[in-house]
Amino acid sequence: MDLVFLGTGAAMPAKARNVSSIALQLLEERGAVWLFDCGEATQHQILMTPVKPRKIEKIFITHLHGDHLFGLPGLLGSRSFQGGTDELAIYGPPGIEEFVTTSIRVSGTHLKYPLKVIEIEEGIVFQDEQFTVSALPLAHGMYCLGYRIVERDRPGSLLIDKLRAEGVKPGPALKALKNGETVKLEDGRILNGADYLGAPQRGRIITILGDTRPCNNAEVLARDADYLIHEATFSQDEHEMAYDYFHSTTVQAAETAKRANAKHLLLTHISSRYTAEDSHRLRAESMEIFPQTVVAEDLLSIKIPLYPDKQH
Repeated sequence: MDLVFLGTGAAMPAKARNVSSIALQLLEERGAVWLFDCGEATQHQILMTPVKPRKIEKIFITHLHGDHLFGLPGLLGSRSFQGGTDELAIYGPPGIEEFVTTSIRVSGTHLKYPLKVIEIEEGIVFQDEQFTVSALPLAHGMYCLGYRIVERDRPGSLLIDKLRAEGVKPGPALKALKNGETVKLEDGRILNGADYLGAPQRGRIITILGDTRPCNNAEVLARDADYLIHEATFSQDEHEMAYDYFHSTTVQAAETAKRANAKHLLLTHISSRYTAEDSHRLRAESMEIFPQTVVAEDLLSIKIPLYPDKQH
């Protein structure tokens, strides 16, 4: 599981930052990529990363402001040229279907893969045996969602040495025990698979918020998250402007992370008024409250490790 920041700027492209888009690479987990927002020129940014458009399985849009979705039509078309044939699902607020279908129809774009557009509001928006994705509305100038991605706990590792001591050899019985099943050996002994598995590996939690003022739903989505991706459009000096434009400051993002008991905070959606040199100041403002802060830069890649067991 890896996070790749394709765009970390706010409102419009700048020399150092493109507009919003984040790829969650789930190559080991499901051989796929999930994209969160798709601002203008996202497909250009992808060219400078290992992200493969044909691997994009799902796109989650936080809201319908242009800096979060104007890159969709181009990316959808290019995915066909780049060998994408598997179904692509787009999730987003009401209006996303009209935007996608109109842009495809008017431009005469022909897709070689099935496209499914799902308009959502809040609650669980996707769930399978691996992941649950839930959404809640945030406090922005238009309807805007935040997403919480929860990975299910993984079964613990098979305790091979303990099984060898029991005389269990490789074969169907070993496979069944690895699945946690109860098996009867040839000598009549009955073994419970749960007794031969290590502690389960705790599933990871990622929270990706759209544009927002500080609000309770942001904290709910970020509760105990391993990584919280939070907008920090403005420095704390400009907290009044942040409020007027329905955005957050570095300090407000840090306060949300602290109250939510998140483990790491990644700041994004940085205003173009701030230069690369300002990033140190923005990070310092946040770190006074939440030390585990990083100001995301375009093309930053972060590997999210597995945790040994549920006690960690």
